Amino acid sequence: MSLSRRTALLGLAAFGLTACATTTQTRTTSGGGLPPDLRPTPNAAYDAWVASFRTRAASQGISATTLNAAFRGTGYLPGVVRRDRNQTEFTRTLEDYLSIAASDERVSKGRAAFARHRSTLNAVEARYGVPANIVCAIWGLESYYGERRGNVPVISATSTLAFDGRRGAFFEKQLIEALRILQSGDVTPANMTGSWAGAMGHTQFIPTSYQAFAVDFTGDGRRDIWSDDPSDSLASTAAYLSRNGWRSGQSWGREAEDGALQPQPGGPRFAVTRNFRVIKTYNNSDSYAIGVGHLADRIAGGGPLRGSFPPDRFGLTKDDRIALQRRLTARGFDTGGADGVIGNNTRTAITAYQTSEGLSPTGDPSLELLRRLGG
Repeated sequence: MSLSRRTALLGLAAFGLTACATTTQTRTTSGGGLPPDLRPTPNAAYDAWVASFRTRAASQGISATTLNAAFRGTGYLPGVVRRDRNQTEFTRTLEDYLSIAASDERVSKGRAAFARHRSTLNAVEARYGVPANIVCAIWGLESYYGERRGNVPVISATSTLAFDGRRGAFFEKQLIEALRILQSGDVTPANMTGSWAGAMGHTQFIPTSYQAFAVDFTGDGRRDIWSDDPSDSLASTAAYLSRNGWRSGQSWGREAEDGALQPQPGGPRFAVTRNFRVIKTYNNSDSYAIGVGHLADRIAGGGPLRGSFPPDRFGLTKDDRIALQRRLTARGFDTGGADGVIGNNTRTAITAYQTSEGLSPTGDPSLELLRRLGG
């Protein structure tokens, strides 16, 4: 059985980078405060929808006690609707994707996280046959090893999206399953938090995927993917991959000069296995699956890719882009880091610099701009 965890959830076939989307910061850090637009706002139409929904939920076995507890203190979140409607269709190059997905910092944090949770990860591998480093890599991409789990109330998020109507049927199903999770006692309403679209826990399960695949690995009677202890989340991810056809003893693939898969023209090639396709059931994107595989290899001690990528459409290599970011920041135009990925922060910095110099404020990088900024 091949079930995609995300296909219907976010038109993000590549959220670009699911939890790697550090440039957009659509997710909140677990335990932190919520911005104003992700806090309940009075909305009479939403309240009327909830009243009607309660009847439908009751007909599907959701008790009044569960409904009352679940909706206490929740409400319409305008920021959820805004984020849902403002998702832009774009594709990152594989080079940009991997610059974030397998950055030096993410690799370093991954090796440290693996070391801290080695016994759990090895036990998960022994039970489900999915390599510990693959599970750890998914954890790293989905929530930065638990640092970015999200703290938006899931009932508010899914009910807002169900009410909004653009994908109402899908999100009403997620809401019903979220209520079933509460009714089963796996988590309390206050602790059921996640991303703005309802993805939950260390490895970002939506409610329907949770119901289908989550496991109680610790044996405490609850499938707890929300706690600081990632054990149930890591095991649930391995269970997901196992049930979707992971072949034990086989790698995801490898970089290969004669490989058939070349996601970016002129870039490295990859020879992939059946397990590569299994990773894609978690997020149906070649870049995501390569990101998981490559990050897993790096966590296990492997080195960077051997192959190189061609210059981008502006004629810049990754080293050029990093140099550009560093020179802009040194001039007082902060790019938010120097990773070689030209995102919103870098474009804003370029525009500010161009304006200050009396240049046309395009926001585009260029070799001329790099030369103008000097060494």
